[in-house]
Amino acid sequence: MLMPKKVKYRKRQRGKMKGLAQKGSSIAFGTYGLKAMESGWITSRQIEATRIAITRHVKRGGKVWIRIFPDKPVTKKPAETRMGKGKGSPEYWVAVVKSGRIMFELDGVPFELAKEAMRLASHKLPIKTKFVHKES
Repeated sequence: MLMPKKVKYRKRQRGKMKGLAQKGSSIAFGTYGLKAMESGWITSRQIEATRIAITRHVKRGGKVWIRIFPDKPVTKKPAETRMGKGKGSPEYWVAVVKSGRIMFELDGVPFELAKEAMRLASHKLPIKTKFVHKES
């Protein structure tokens, strides 16, 4: 699973996800991409499942870039615990994704294969996505 080696603060506030993505909203490395159409949290497990879905479908051909990284800790209190007594301990890591963000890129495979790989990958994610390709 992806997670930071070291963070300045162990626990973070939840924050807001309004607005469109400013950075990472265009294809930079590959020819094809998977673009987020809504905002949300993507867990490190979901990122890994998506990566596996893409690489398995293209039969380890081409190159895949992951443009998001889970750097936000999500805390959770134990089950059947009374309110109060502080914030819970960090359970998992998420990447905050805003609408318009390119999350995955792919290159070195035909158009139809890339489109199908990204379709399979989109089923692993909790947000609406769109297949995009670079206009050359």
